[in-house]
Amino acid sequence: MTKYKLNYFNVKGLGEPIRMLLSYMDKEFEDNRLLFEDWPQKKKQTLFGKLPVLEINGTEICESTAICRYLAVEAGLGGKNDWENLQIDMIVGTVMDFHFDIVTFVRESDPKKKEELKTKLLNETIPFYFNKYEERVKNNNYIANNSLSWADIFFTSYTECIDGLLETKSLEKYQNLTALKEKIYNLPNIKKWIQK
Repeated sequence: MTKYKLNYFNVKGLGEPIRMLLSYMDKEFEDNRLLFEDWPQKKKQTLFGKLPVLEINGTEICESTAICRYLAVEAGLGGKNDWENLQIDMIVGTVMDFHFDIVTFVRESDPKKKEELKTKLLNETIPFYFNKYEERVKNNNYIANNSLSWADIFFTSYTECIDGLLETKSLEKYQNLTALKEKIYNLPNIKKWIQK
């Protein structure tokens, strides 16, 4: 039996898509949540000094999208062909684009600059991407292709991070994205994970 151990902080962030994929696959895994104050010491012990890290039978794998892509293949949540995989990678890549903008906001220490970054995220960056995602879901029922993929799980789980960090309800204005999130969160094994 394959043994999984996820190492990430005690937040949802980029660890939650991995947790949700493992749950979707009905895989048991150790959910090792690190404290931020312990990270500087633990960082030296990781493969590339980054989290999340998924240990598979003791071998470390890092980089959240690489981990998700690997699990998705096993779960049958990749694309049916190269074009569909490209669509998935495009969506996940754009989520990572605004993730880095959110990280910049989180790390900003100047209150005035932080508020400016938050305003830009809420009024420009997020609406720019979410309007495009909304249209894709309206046309396809899913965010990347016309069937469930790991991009749907990656995106919907990341909205929790956005809402927590920016103190907002990011999907409130987006009927199709809200319906997609409900659909994902009601998948039996993901629903069980969320209720834990």
